[in-house]
Amino acid sequence: MPDSGPLDPSIPGQRSKATTAVPDVPTPAIPDLPTAAAAFGLAALPRRPITPPPPPPPATGTLPATPPLPAAEPSLQRVLGGPTGLGTTSLSLAGTSQPTSTPQPPPRHPPAASAEAAAAPVSDPAFQRVLGGPTGLGTTSLSLAHTPRRLLPESAPVLPAARPPAEGQAVPGLYHHPVPEPDPVRVEEVSSRIKRWAEDEVQLYPEEWEGQFDGFSVGRYMVGCHPDAPTVDHLMIATRLMVAENAVDDCYCEDLGGSPIGLGGRLLLAHTALDPLHTTPEYAPAWEESLGSDPPRRAYRSAMDYFVRMATPSQIDRYRHDMARLHLGYLAEAAWAETDHVPEVWEYLAMRQFNNFRPCPTITDTIGGYELPADLHARPEMQRVIALAGNATTIVNDLYSYTKELAAPGRHLNLPVVIAEREQLSERNGYLKAVEVHNELMHAFEAAAADLAAACPLPPVVRFLKGVAAWVDGNHDWHRTNTYRYSLPAFW
Repeated sequence: MPDSGPLDPSIPGQRSKATTAVPDVPTPAIPDLPTAAAAFGLAALPRRPITPPPPPPPATGTLPATPPLPAAEPSLQRVLGGPTGLGTTSLSLAGTSQPTSTPQPPPRHPPAASAEAAAAPVSDPAFQRVLGGPTGLGTTSLSLAHTPRRLLPESAPVLPAARPPAEGQAVPGLYHHPVPEPDPVRVEEVSSRIKRWAEDEVQLYPEEWEGQFDGFSVGRYMVGCHPDAPTVDHLMIATRLMVAENAVDDCYCEDLGGSPIGLGGRLLLAHTALDPLHTTPEYAPAWEESLGSDPPRRAYRSAMDYFVRMATPSQIDRYRHDMARLHLGYLAEAAWAETDHVPEVWEYLAMRQFNNFRPCPTITDTIGGYELPADLHARPEMQRVIALAGNATTIVNDLYSYTKELAAPGRHLNLPVVIAEREQLSERNGYLKAVEVHNELMHAFEAAAADLAAACPLPPVVRFLKGVAAWVDGNHDWHRTNTYRYSLPAFW
């Protein structure tokens, strides 16, 4: 996992504070994302105000070849209703529809996404097959591609007055996009709520680590990465998961009680807080008791419980899969530490594709209050976009945490260190080449997103791409401005 803050695994004398209910903060007017989305022609899409999705149309009469589903099956009704949230009305499986006109191929790289582009037909045969749904007698109405009407973007909200950027220097030569200052009201509310959760609900850290927890600035981090979150409750889903992931990294892997020895067993047991154990009645109580045995498992269990309440089954399964990827990356890094092995540069980058930020941007639709359909999320083109985003943001962490890691005990592998050692470069030249690697990954991410937006310009796809781009830029801005944790090397 990327560099994290100290969260001590020992919990002497935990505090207990009364939790007071704090009303949610309403969605502020957020400017259209001036993020990497602009580089792949998505910045012109106006933002829609977020409203609760309408209930799915009744199933009765919509599928002549099959009997209607009874109203007493809400889970099946939910599946037939299709994804919910902004820009997903046309993807309902329950409503009848008529075939649209023959699709025309869109331009390869449109200069900007317009209202027509957002509703443009999908030309790629692979996507047509996914959107076409099942085939055969009685399945015509299940096609995602046949929509009864086109969705047109609504007018953009009034933009708030710009605020001066926070302090902090960007890595010279690093390709990035400036972002607006995160909404201070939301930052304060998220920061207050996450601290109460950490102290009172999961007893995450002892009192002496309070300053370190505050210095992590997780409220600013998550508000900056998810500017389209409809409520603070949505932001809190991402914030709890982020804090829990860092607790596992600190207490199991890093210097605050962590060790590569025995890491696999600890991670496996912690992972059952995310992906529950299905066992016999005799052994289930012992497993249940184990979930509260240390701060990482308490944090994982609690954060996942909140996430499950708000996410769809496919979003939950997607997150569990990406957390398994993360834990696999932890194990590779631990194996190298046990044998004192410095990997080749390509090997290190392979490890970082798993030990990286991927679980965070992959849930951008959950935090945004909508769902990218599972078949579209699983497409190789979308998986490439998400992987490149995770890789680029993780190298950002390597670059900003470089001096912090050099000052810590032992040897910490990061991209500048590996490049310098494996390619026989000076520390400065190894660092500068790592900047170039990051920039190449960013350009590849933006090109892949542009290709995908052109091939499949459906509203939930376009919004998801914009959300991932916002996460990429918000992640960089948090690293740039967190001078409590990070300082740049004197290489310029």
